Amino acid sequence: MLRGLPSTASLARFCQKLNRLKPLEESTMETSLRRCLSTLDLTLLGVGGMVGSGLYVLTGTVAKQMAGPAVLLSFAVAAVASLLSALCYAEFGARLPRTGSAYLFTYVSMGELWAFLIGWNVLLEYLIGGAAVARAWSGYLDAMFNHRIHNFTEAYVGTWQVPLLAHYPDFLAAGIIILASVFISCGARVSSWLNHTFSVVSLVIILFIIILGFILARPHNWSAEEGGFAPFGFSGIMAGTATCFYAFVGFDVIAASSEEARNPKQAVPVAITISLGLAAGAYILVSTVLTLMVPWHSLDPDSALADAFYRRGYSWAGFIVAAGSICAMNTVLLSSLFSLPRIVYAMAVDGLFFQVFAQVHPRTQVPMAGILVFGGLMTCLALLLDLEALVQFLSIGTLLAYTFVATSIIVLRFQRTPPSSSSGPASPDPSVKEYHSFSDHIQLVGTEQDLAPEPGQLRPALRPYLGFLGRYRPGAAVAWALGILVASAITLACVLVFGDSALHLPYGGYILLLLLSSVMFLFSLLILGAHQQRRQQDTFQIPMVPLTPALSILLNICLMLKLSYLTWLRFSIWLLIGLAVYFGYGIWHSKENQRELPELTTTRYVVFPSTNLEETVQTVQPPSQLPSQESSPTE
Repeated sequence: MLRGLPSTASLARFCQKLNRLKPLEESTMETSLRRCLSTLDLTLLGVGGMVGSGLYVLTGTVAKQMAGPAVLLSFAVAAVASLLSALCYAEFGARLPRTGSAYLFTYVSMGELWAFLIGWNVLLEYLIGGAAVARAWSGYLDAMFNHRIHNFTEAYVGTWQVPLLAHYPDFLAAGIIILASVFISCGARVSSWLNHTFSVVSLVIILFIIILGFILARPHNWSAEEGGFAPFGFSGIMAGTATCFYAFVGFDVIAASSEEARNPKQAVPVAITISLGLAAGAYILVSTVLTLMVPWHSLDPDSALADAFYRRGYSWAGFIVAAGSICAMNTVLLSSLFSLPRIVYAMAVDGLFFQVFAQVHPRTQVPMAGILVFGGLMTCLALLLDLEALVQFLSIGTLLAYTFVATSIIVLRFQRTPPSSSSGPASPDPSVKEYHSFSDHIQLVGTEQDLAPEPGQLRPALRPYLGFLGRYRPGAAVAWALGILVASAITLACVLVFGDSALHLPYGGYILLLLLSSVMFLFSLLILGAHQQRRQQDTFQIPMVPLTPALSILLNICLMLKLSYLTWLRFSIWLLIGLAVYFGYGIWHSKENQRELPELTTTRYVVFPSTNLEETVQTVQPPSQLPSQESSPTE
């Protein structure tokens, strides 16, 4: 081997470091946070994270530019698509009641490097999302006062024309983030109470909009004279679905809060399901009354609801709508500031991020350092940066997290149940037989195969028909099938999104690639379905695995491919920064790395050479059974 180049063994150990998993039993240990959130608290957190400014802005934009009155179908389809990802979060949140959300779910199933990158992207998602909501909150409040705040700032502070910077500093947006951070730092109970207040007011105002809207409804606005129910056809409904999908982003705050839930196994799935249903009902009903009150082609995309009531002679209702939008945006901002420091806390506890963020305030039991530092960063973003060019980061970060969580569900379902570990010293058990010879190992393998099938093994009923899959070690066929599933999903998504013209393929080649990718996608699903899954009766589990997470993977990849190339370029730069942080700090300070070091220094491996074929098995003996160094014939 050339001098200076790493050996194959060192490269293998390095790759093992990147893919080491967080033990499942460690993810259910006692927490230093306070378990004080009920199912109602989690539900309102989820509603607050989903029902925000999108209800007051997105409905009018999609109705006028994409789908017409069929915007309600766009929201319905988007809700069903979001349900696929929400169910994945529900199963993980119930099974692993620890803070961390997508980061933790990836860590216990996919590996350390992937988990860090997901957590790194989620941090950016919450930072930009919270800052963007604060800017929207500021703009909406400024509009209520006829832009006096904006004019005052430009007159006494000035404007600038610098790339990536806003035209003027938004002190109002920075102030609301600072105020929200103060409430978040007071503890989960206080922030939950504040979120309750804003969420209830927002839901009451939404109910008022729906009731008054149906009273003022004119069915003629859906007639053919006004363009019909679906003026843009099926393609318009699907285009609206892709946009409406992001309205339901926010249910992951429930999974991120599971460590502070009183009964997470029951509360997390119930809260995610109810909050998603409430949000879907609000979006569908509000978009229905909006297009029934006024013709869809005359909507004002910026303030559709307030303008619709004004045009029907109910200008006073516009102030109620504005108050509802302010309350809704407050709940979204609180959700972002609530989740962000907890993701940082989870990464710091695992050693992948700086340890100062793992400290919890002794009285309020919240990660105070994360709130101060990342609340300050969010304040600077809202104060100075032009966020319109960065908002698409929200989409790619969220969709990537959804994809990894759905993949992790499949991995976890086919993983073997880890052996229970005891914290105390192991005592010898006379009933346990030691297997050292080659024939003993054959006997052990035969005994394992006679037992009940473990997760990852071929189902007993299918062994006579798919015997060739049973020859592989448990989990090998599942790993190959999962790899084929992801690769075929990427290929199928490219074919569906870009079409034959963008791929520069003849029509016959396009159809062939479409059929081939579809067949491989279905084939991998059949292979996965033929293997035994892990079943648990005491926690929520997604129905129809692997079909449900596989459809979620395909949908998320399709939506990611619709993003612009500039978004992918900026995303790649952010990933490179994250890799520098991981290889500079995280990989060396990881708790899993610290656990491996004592094992490497205390474990001794002794090989007893022999000419007998049955004794050529390398035997690992504990230190108590090793021959002393002075009497060792090999030394």
